[in-house]
Amino acid sequence: MNSADDAVRLQKATRCALFAVLELAQDPARQVSAADIAEKYGISTHHLAKVLRGLARAGLVESMRGAGGGYQFSGNAKRITLYEVICMFEDIGHRTRGRPEAGDDSEIGRALGLVLNEIDEIAVSTLKSITLTTLLGLMRRNVANKN
Repeated sequence: MNSADDAVRLQKATRCALFAVLELAQDPARQVSAADIAEKYGISTHHLAKVLRGLARAGLVESMRGAGGGYQFSGNAKRITLYEVICMFEDIGHRTRGRPEAGDDSEIGRALGLVLNEIDEIAVSTLKSITLTTLLGLMRRNVANKN
């Protein structure tokens, strides 16, 4: 049960933001165009441009104008967590109660709700504990281990 189909699903904008922030944070002095990031990760340039504007408003990236322009990382990769980036684009860790489903009010339904809420809390704690620097280090170690 460790396939990509079992993974947590993030919205498209959130995935774009994570790809962009992590790509730029690898080398904060480097400028990268939205088109280059979009091509590398197989995402829409138009959609990524919207996401990059949001990241710029938040102070995580800076838009560089002119020839050879693009985007540059401007945040603190040692302090910014995955949770902070994700929360810019979606509400996580707050299990919203929509319409009750069949069985929710039963003893088993309530117990299952407690377990699912605990899983949400663990996921949020994990995302809050992983900085961009931590994830980039993990990536580098995985690349080194493959070689």
